[in-house]
Amino acid sequence: MTKLSVNVNKIATLRNSRGHDVPNVLKVSLDIQRFGADGITVHPRPDERHIRYNDVRDLKKHLDIELNVEGNPKEEKFVQLVLETLPAQVTLVPDSSGQLTSDHGWNTIAEQDYLKNIISLFKSKGIRTSIFVDPDPEMVIASKSTGTDRIELYTESYAKHFLSNKNAAIFSFVKAAEVANELGLGINAGHDLSLENLNYFSSCIPQLLEVSIGHALIADALYYGLENIVQLYKRCLIKSENHS
Repeated sequence: MTKLSVNVNKIATLRNSRGHDVPNVLKVSLDIQRFGADGITVHPRPDERHIRYNDVRDLKKHLDIELNVEGNPKEEKFVQLVLETLPAQVTLVPDSSGQLTSDHGWNTIAEQDYLKNIISLFKSKGIRTSIFVDPDPEMVIASKSTGTDRIELYTESYAKHFLSNKNAAIFSFVKAAEVANELGLGINAGHDLSLENLNYFSSCIPQLLEVSIGHALIADALYYGLENIVQLYKRCLIKSENHS
């Protein structure tokens, strides 16, 4: 079954809003682990406006499930943090430093040489690599040449159009996934996936290995409770035969 990695950036945002340590990011992450999640995702940014670099260090020391660290490898401090902590997976995202949230994938053609070099560095340390890409077969094909282990499909456009026409919304993602499977690339996905659209997505995408979900899951936890919501999201990842 597709693995669920819970992004805890929003927990850190809530903590930072008061300047103290409530909620505690490590404790919440350990609880999410206990509630059945398969991984924890964090996306530290240079201004540490949510996840702090020390959060990543603490999580690596104490988690038993996989730690996935997202970020822009063109930030030197990010590269140093990843090499220091050696997470199970690093997901490379082409964010600018002041960007609110991720909003596009890599141009894996134009950035080919750069991605080859940085991916080689991370893989030499035994870190699984994934790169954020739009559902474009050309970008997926060029991803293979970088040496990455996986791609992460950027799913904002799917989520945006899901309610109006889910078949049209999923089309490009299925095509991109088929290309990735042919090339032997692992497939992750993330951004705006929710209880509403997750099951259809996971049922349509062949060999989907992992989804990373933060904002919607943490928001839903306000109503359903954290333990319950982790299980509800995991149930969405059970493949459905009906794609209509």
